Amino acid sequence: MPVTTEKKGLFISGTGTGVGKSIIGSGLAKHLRSKGLDVGVMKPLETGVADPTQGGDDARLLAWAASATDQMAQINPYCFKTPAAPATASRLENRPVAYAELVAQGRALIARHDFTIIEGAGGLMVPVSGGFLIADLAKDLGLDVLVVADAALGTINRTLTTLTAARYLELQIAGYIINRMPQDPTAAETSAPHDLASLTFEELLAVIPEVTGDAHEQVDAVARLLPTLPSWPLLRTLFPEPQIGRLAADSSS
Repeated sequence: MPVTTEKKGLFISGTGTGVGKSIIGSGLAKHLRSKGLDVGVMKPLETGVADPTQGGDDARLLAWAASATDQMAQINPYCFKTPAAPATASRLENRPVAYAELVAQGRALIARHDFTIIEGAGGLMVPVSGGFLIADLAKDLGLDVLVVADAALGTINRTLTTLTAARYLELQIAGYIINRMPQDPTAAETSAPHDLASLTFEELLAVIPEVTGDAHEQVDAVARLLPTLPSWPLLRTLFPEPQIGRLAADSSS
């Protein structure tokens, strides 16, 4: 059944580096792919990569989760060895980022698929090239932003700062997810979801418990976990309408 909805994808950003954007994005991709959607994925810029010719770890994880048919050059067009912001890495490696071409490539990818998950680098204020930020990339690609936060001490400040910046920059915010909630959380971790929900305009879409294993095992765990979450009815509204009935039936079976 063709998708006849404007819900063409999500741009996954985080409150910083290391909050689990790739696991969440890949988990979403794997779940939606298992329900019949043609899922596109993209990691436009990745740094700190041991062998850029093979694509970055995050990009390859997304491609695996989505059973992607696109070439790695389309999924991960800019891949750098230097562990730094993309603008810094590209300057040090003398490989400029062609921003307009990157946006065009992302739009073409979105047009080819039922639903596309694009993962940023770090947070929204990370520089890309020529004064452009990750926030600009999300806006120019025309996708709503799903913010991933961790549960650790300081997440209230980091999450509020990210959401405030997104509003200031006039991004469309799909909501936010608190990731990696420990099985035995501290007082700060326990209270973070309630505190953030009481302080934000945006929707808290899910609290994802900490999962173990290698990256592929973590993605599998998140993909299985998603439809069991109490907030799944809210989270699934982000995805194409023709699939919602099937997703609802699957989650109740």
